[in-house]
Amino acid sequence: MLSYQHIYHAGNAADLHKHALLAWMLNYLTMKEKPFTYIETHAGRGLYDLSSAEALKTAEAASGIGRAEADGWLAADHPLMQALAWVRAGYGDEAYPGSPLISQYFIRESDSMHLAELHPGEHAALARVADEAKLYRQDGFQMARAVTPPTPRRGLMLIDPSYEVKADYTEIPHFIQDIARKWNVGILTLWYPLLSDGRQQAMVEKLRNTFPEALLSEVRFPPARPGHGMVGSGMFVVNPPWGLDAEAARIEALFRR
Repeated sequence: MLSYQHIYHAGNAADLHKHALLAWMLNYLTMKEKPFTYIETHAGRGLYDLSSAEALKTAEAASGIGRAEADGWLAADHPLMQALAWVRAGYGDEAYPGSPLISQYFIRESDSMHLAELHPGEHAALARVADEAKLYRQDGFQMARAVTPPTPRRGLMLIDPSYEVKADYTEIPHFIQDIARKWNVGILTLWYPLLSDGRQQAMVEKLRNTFPEALLSEVRFPPARPGHGMVGSGMFVVNPPWGLDAEAARIEALFRR
């Protein structure tokens, strides 16, 4: 459970899908003066160096953010590209933000942010960059249950585990259902991998049956290397903001193209 480090995959095609939609939703929340809360269950280190030995070992960013920039997938005023430009201005051209720093770009003084990361090294790295957040070195599902419903009640939760614990696939639908009961106005966002063996399908079907009005966005892409099991990326959003369906459809069309 503590072996996963996202630096090997930072900026890949799944990150592009996830972060484009996340940044869009966070930007949407800032369109009103009312404050909001951002909660993330599995934050990671928050900042990644795409020129590091770990990132270059897999070179997955080339088919993600690298491809998007080369082919002009996202305009400069897209929320993700704005957050990326802000991070690069502070940390250099090879920097890539994880979701904590993407959210930090949008956080205002009146908003609040709660980030959980259990891995000691990743938590220490997160603490060096996430200076606007309340940090928790504990299980993210436990943290989320403890802080919901949050103050302010308006807001978004990102659930983004590594899925190293296979029980996540059966337990996550129950977790989201519990959180939705406590925080019925929260935008509850789950990222999950599309795997060649299809093990995610039962989880997704249960979520769709429980939350028929939720938004489901999936994109497919070639495996990062021969034999790699991830062949796509999924986002499931309970209480999706108005207009997210159109943005998701646009991002999905880019991947199909």
